[in-house]
Amino acid sequence: MTMHTDVQDVLDRLKTAQQQPLGDPRFKSLIGLEKSTFSQSASATSGLTFYDLELGAKFLYPVLTPLRNMIPRVSGKGGIQAAWRAITAINTTGLRFGVSSANRGGVLAVATHDYTATYKGIGVETSVDFEAQYAGQEFDDVRAVGAKTGLEALMLGEEAMILGGSTSTPLGTTPTPTLTALTTGGTLAAQTWSVICAALTLDGLMNGSIAGGVQGSITRTNADLSMDTFGGGVAKQSTNATIATTGATGSITASVMPVSGALGYAWFWGAAGSEVLGAITTINSVVIIANATGIQLASSLGTNDNSTNALAFDGLIYQARVPGSGSYVSAMASGSAGIGTPLTSDSAGGVVEIDVALKSMWDNYRLSPDTMWVNSQEALNISRKILSGSQTAAQRFVFESSQDLVGGGIMVRTYLNRFSMQGGSVIDIKVHPNMPAGTILMTTKVLPYPLAGVGNVVQIRTRQDYYQIEWPLRTRRYEYGVYADEVLQNYFPPSLALIINIGNG
Repeated sequence: MTMHTDVQDVLDRLKTAQQQPLGDPRFKSLIGLEKSTFSQSASATSGLTFYDLELGAKFLYPVLTPLRNMIPRVSGKGGIQAAWRAITAINTTGLRFGVSSANRGGVLAVATHDYTATYKGIGVETSVDFEAQYAGQEFDDVRAVGAKTGLEALMLGEEAMILGGSTSTPLGTTPTPTLTALTTGGTLAAQTWSVICAALTLDGLMNGSIAGGVQGSITRTNADLSMDTFGGGVAKQSTNATIATTGATGSITASVMPVSGALGYAWFWGAAGSEVLGAITTINSVVIIANATGIQLASSLGTNDNSTNALAFDGLIYQARVPGSGSYVSAMASGSAGIGTPLTSDSAGGVVEIDVALKSMWDNYRLSPDTMWVNSQEALNISRKILSGSQTAAQRFVFESSQDLVGGGIMVRTYLNRFSMQGGSVIDIKVHPNMPAGTILMTTKVLPYPLAGVGNVVQIRTRQDYYQIEWPLRTRRYEYGVYADEVLQNYFPPSLALIINIGNG
């Protein structure tokens, strides 16, 4: 009787619940919906939840080394430097070649030049703790990752050195700034301001920032606790210049004479003796409109020229600017402070400054470069100059039948050199990841001289190419070193052309 009553009671309750909405508490109580035994965790790392982590770390950083990739690598023959001799000109005295009957001709005069390039070691260290290796099991080979990232970091550093390593020719002392005070355009308070400038190499520019400062003399503690001291790419700072502003909306224009080989300039301003880093420019001028926001004092740079690095070899840019190299080197005029002098359209589909460089290379050495290395800023500006000068002549139209293939934007990827023996040669325009704004470098792969005896105009000559060392254990840490011993060898520096101090526009 009791069991029958209980079953009948359950059936009555079920019948009643079926007539009620799902939210009725009697229904929830009947079927147990008021609380789940298991539910999805709100956190990816708590509860009985699978962690959907893909195996293997993703290497989301660029390893862009176009010069290193294209320049041939050859084995050296020992010694401490690569040395070679070149005949750079024949008939230097203007000898005439007619001969009289039965007599011999005049004696030919030639010009020769001796070149040397000292080998330099390059390298970087990585390490992996034992615990890091344990923790990474079944996810990734952390030791292999450590070796891989070391090699890639070395290649990136080598690329920057190939482009702009500087060891032989210091920038010297930065000229004293020329200042002009304005009553508008800024928020400078009424006071006497002191301005200091320091010229920068590519190394100094790449590793400098307003927040972090620029590096003068660098003392590095190595993995074996040895010490190396070298220049961080900053010239000797200028003498300070002073000027007074009035009112509360003042500004100051500041400029220096362009420094040969400088790809950037660090500007410090404030009260005399307390000048603070406030701007880094790729032209030789700046407009100061507010208090400097950096924290580095100009006095921290010391009084020496730290523009060269004794542990580096000269890259292409600084091989071009070595006095007597024969390379074409031109700095744009100062122009308006903070703006500089941009490239100039010739209104015929070309750029005046580029054509001047190409004409000089042909007139003096009868050669034509094949690649123009630029920053994204100059790539855009070259396109605009060419298109603004002669838009219809610079365009080629390809018609597609599909109606949805109309796209905007035009980019100039090549430049026609009008000064070559074949009547015109094409120069590739390539954006280099380390090229600063305001600089154009032209390079040549092949000399147009028959039987020149030069297979590679530029090459990396190695005493020892890339190698890795796994050092003996001295702590519970695996330590790796990746190294190479090499030098950038340029058989004919006149094959280079360099335009610097280009304003944006």
